[in-house]
Amino acid sequence: MRKYLYSESGFMEKPEWEPNCWVNVECPDNDDFRFLTQQLCVPEPFLEDIADTDERPRTETEGEWLLTILRIPMQSSQEGVPFITVPIGIITNKEIIVSVCYHHTELIPDFIRHTQRKGITVNNKLDLILRIIYSSAAWFLKYLKQINNDVAMAEKGLEKSIRNEDLLRLMKLQKTLVYFDTSIRGNEVMIGRLKNIFKDTGYLNEELLEDVMIELKQAYNTVNIYSDILTGTMDAFASIISNNVNAIMKRMTSLSITLAIPTLIASFYGMNVDFHLEGIPHAFVLIVLLSAAISAAAFVWFRRIKWF
Repeated sequence: MRKYLYSESGFMEKPEWEPNCWVNVECPDNDDFRFLTQQLCVPEPFLEDIADTDERPRTETEGEWLLTILRIPMQSSQEGVPFITVPIGIITNKEIIVSVCYHHTELIPDFIRHTQRKGITVNNKLDLILRIIYSSAAWFLKYLKQINNDVAMAEKGLEKSIRNEDLLRLMKLQKTLVYFDTSIRGNEVMIGRLKNIFKDTGYLNEELLEDVMIELKQAYNTVNIYSDILTGTMDAFASIISNNVNAIMKRMTSLSITLAIPTLIASFYGMNVDFHLEGIPHAFVLIVLLSAAISAAAFVWFRRIKWF
């Protein structure tokens, strides 16, 4: 699916393509491929690179074409992690600006609506790339807030009872933070490369660039803070689990010793030897009381040393 967008106090969709418009292609089909490769003459290797879900942020040139690949966040439909990052490619030359993403994300539609609400005019291709990076940083922060809420909910569940489901939930969130950290750092490096590419073109907006760097830095610091908190939480619960296992083992050991005393005494008196107790009245009751007394003493002692 593709849209033709023109910057007129915010991006407005038009029915046909014209030079200097932004062509936004999402989940491209065969018709979109034919339009990009045959009508716009976009290099096919660029489209293949963008299709790689593991592609890292980078730039590449071929003739007058420039490919800029960024990583943007999105909610995951898989069970592995709640959020992932995917590549989006921005392909440009002197007259053409094309963005291609093989996933349906909330970022681009929200970015378009934001430019319409604020009446933002995008002056050139670098301006568009920087604003998309800025928007990606804002979405990173938005998803990080959701991750923080999920961590708080998992912690409350673990405080009541430690379940494998809650621990696995924390592990998935920690994996998401690793994805976010890598993607944000990659986008930050991309800004330095773009500065070198466009430094002599007059496209560079220093004020916008500073805002983007500040937003990315905030997202990066937030990821690190949440990652440190989550790592500390996982370590704390691992210690709690280990402590609970030790406490259970102490109780089981104490109970085994307490119950083994009557068994031991009964084993002695069950031997086929003469113990000279045959003539004592109520010898069986005395032996049972002796076993109970020794077991009770062992129980009291274990309670005193806090094994029960």
